[in-house]
Amino acid sequence: MADFQPNILGIVVLVTGLGLVPFAVVTITAFMKIAVVMFLVRNALGVQQTPPNLVLYGIAIVLTVYLTAPVLGDVYARLTKPDYDYAKFEDWQRAATDARVPVRDYLMRFTEAREREFFLAATDKIWPPEARATAKSDDLVILVPSFVISELTRAFEIGFLLYLPFVVIDLVVSNILLAMGMMMVSPLVISVPFKLFLFVLIDGWSRLLHGLVLSYG
Repeated sequence: MADFQPNILGIVVLVTGLGLVPFAVVTITAFMKIAVVMFLVRNALGVQQTPPNLVLYGIAIVLTVYLTAPVLGDVYARLTKPDYDYAKFEDWQRAATDARVPVRDYLMRFTEAREREFFLAATDKIWPPEARATAKSDDLVILVPSFVISELTRAFEIGFLLYLPFVVIDLVVSNILLAMGMMMVSPLVISVPFKLFLFVLIDGWSRLLHGLVLSYG
């Protein structure tokens, strides 16, 4: 029976890890920022269901895999070292500690220093003294919420800048219709085709996605 213990332990860890994959994708990758920006652009265009949510999520996942491929490769290389046979719980602990290094470095690159400082300082008021004494600014428990807020902030900054030209088009169309006395005509009926034409003319999706990718350079 003892020979089956490593297999059982491996299955438990694998199932637990797979269950955490959606959480990890949303919180510690570029997925959140890319998805939020694309949804804001879709709303700015005035086409609420085109592209569908599934398409936007699919694009966000594809770009996220592309952007995090080096980190995933580094994590995989560390987890498959010959030093770890995963026969004992200690092997899993050492492997997790080793694999955490590239993830921590990735999060450190894209978190704002003020967010890390806030969450580290907040431990003085929220955590018990024994937990607070060992807290560091590069701990994952500090980096993950800092990364989430930093990414959300950048996503809405980009979304605001992208919204402006479409708002201008809406205002211009509304004023023209008002001046012509066509108050019964919805401005969206006229402005949406113009916004789509402008977006296609400037190769909007390509430029948007290229910009999002390069923002992680």
